[in-house]
Amino acid sequence: MNVAETLKNYTPYNEQEEKDKSLILALMENNGKIFTRESAAAHITVSAWLVNKARTKVLMAFHNIYNSWAWLGGHADGETDLLGVAIREAKEESGVKTAVPVFNDIFSVEVLPVEGHIKRGKYVSSHLHLNFTYLLEGDESERLAAREGENSSVAWLTFDEVMRKSTEPWFCENIYSKLIKKLNDRV
Repeated sequence: MNVAETLKNYTPYNEQEEKDKSLILALMENNGKIFTRESAAAHITVSAWLVNKARTKVLMAFHNIYNSWAWLGGHADGETDLLGVAIREAKEESGVKTAVPVFNDIFSVEVLPVEGHIKRGKYVSSHLHLNFTYLLEGDESERLAAREGENSSVAWLTFDEVMRKSTEPWFCENIYSKLIKKLNDRV
């Protein structure tokens, strides 16, 4: 099943997901390059909500661009196996070897605003990330390693720590709190 069909079959958790699902589907329908950064105004990204086996902590990275603790993930960059992207990004950004899906379905969808910033010495204009989140499980006893140039630290944080340590209020209020609630409701 292709990404658009998978998203059409996805049941939104709340109003935010309902509205964002509609917007993502509309943008996917009208933009053939939506899976690449060639679509500068909006493109597909993938996040990993990587929890420990007890479901009490999530693996977060201190992202250098955003100067904040944030979930793991990245750009689709032309790939349509979004679960595969989530697993790969989680491993690359954290150094973990184990990042397995709790289930293969989309865990969450969101349209994320990205402020203009400098990346690799070049200015990137403000844009939207049309984000698909997958719920993964990892082994918190594994050795962690930050991804040089992208993040400066990686740590397993309790959900309370996520809400205290992230310096992005919009993400805490609208995304991380939702993911925590969804996790508690679902597993």
